[in-house]
Amino acid sequence: MGQNGNGKRILILTVTGAHGDAHRRMANALRQALLQIQPDDTVEVVDALQQCATWFHLYYDSYLIPAKYCPPLWRWIENLQHGSRATTPGWVYRRGGQGLFRFIQTFNPDVVVATEVGLCELTSMCKREAYSRFRLVGLCTGVDVDRAWAQPEVDLYPIAPDAAGALEAAGAPRAKILPCGMPIDPAFACGCERGAARTRLKIEPDVPMVLVLFGGRGFGKPHLILKELQKVKAPLQVVLITGKDPRVEEKVRRLCTGRARHTVLGWVDNMHEWICAADLLVAKAGGSTVIEALAGGLPILAFDFFPGSEERTCAWIAKEGLGWWIRRPEEIAPVIEHMLNDPAELQRLRAKAKAKGRPRAAFEAAEAILKLAHSGSPADTAHSG
Repeated sequence: MGQNGNGKRILILTVTGAHGDAHRRMANALRQALLQIQPDDTVEVVDALQQCATWFHLYYDSYLIPAKYCPPLWRWIENLQHGSRATTPGWVYRRGGQGLFRFIQTFNPDVVVATEVGLCELTSMCKREAYSRFRLVGLCTGVDVDRAWAQPEVDLYPIAPDAAGALEAAGAPRAKILPCGMPIDPAFACGCERGAARTRLKIEPDVPMVLVLFGGRGFGKPHLILKELQKVKAPLQVVLITGKDPRVEEKVRRLCTGRARHTVLGWVDNMHEWICAADLLVAKAGGSTVIEALAGGLPILAFDFFPGSEERTCAWIAKEGLGWWIRRPEEIAPVIEHMLNDPAELQRLRAKAKAKGRPRAAFEAAEAILKLAHSGSPADTAHSG
């Protein structure tokens, strides 16, 4: 039972595999925060696609084919989905999601949290057609939202402040929108002193450091990035975090052979410290990567994006002055040289990024979700944008 004698069951649905780790990381961050606040409640993170039909799982991951082999086609498809009220025909969700619907009914949750737009559509359908009584939370990823998030069955939307207006324009009531930011590792909320982080991580204190991230699944073009970094004339430390794919880690290690001040790591659990210690970030514009960088006040060089959502995020980074949208690899070295030679500009960008960051987002979202679960009044838990 919960601390108040009325323990709640909270189910957080996520997707992994080909969809990367942003949704899973957000789900786990929220779970940590929920359990810190209410340690006796039941909070489970489940890969929703594992509960669905096999053919539906394959269908869900099929976007990788046009994204990899025909980016203009995927850009067209993704942009079409982005502005549509549904990302997939209802009959596909209805047939493919039967196993998930049964799982939800068996779990008997008080609250279901959907961390991806298709899952929001699926759980909205389950709530509507099975007359389920659970409260539904749409946990929007990143700073870009698809119109299909706006489902009438959703009771609460924790979201990045910059995306709140677009969600309201899509049809979500303002009373249900909580512009707290996207949940990230609660460790970001504890703060981090740059000098102390560099000491712990064995980073030289007086040499600029560039952090290169390839996402949880190791997406990216390390040979192009390293080729350009080699052109930087100023002293530079480079830390490359390759994610969970050991093949990518081995490839990057080979490329870094003989390069001084280059450190290659696989998966890390202390990303907040690496972000705190760095001067610049080179990475794809994935949702969790961008949000974590902002929480740590780290300027971003967004490079090698997926067409569609990541492309729009790159444009947002450039528009807000939080970093650079690197369209061609040969722009990497000149931008880094420019920033290292202009510390005042670099500090200005750090301050702008920090101002956008929401390091306590996981706790704010968790508090609102728990209030929703216990009060039964969704409008009371949200705030206007």
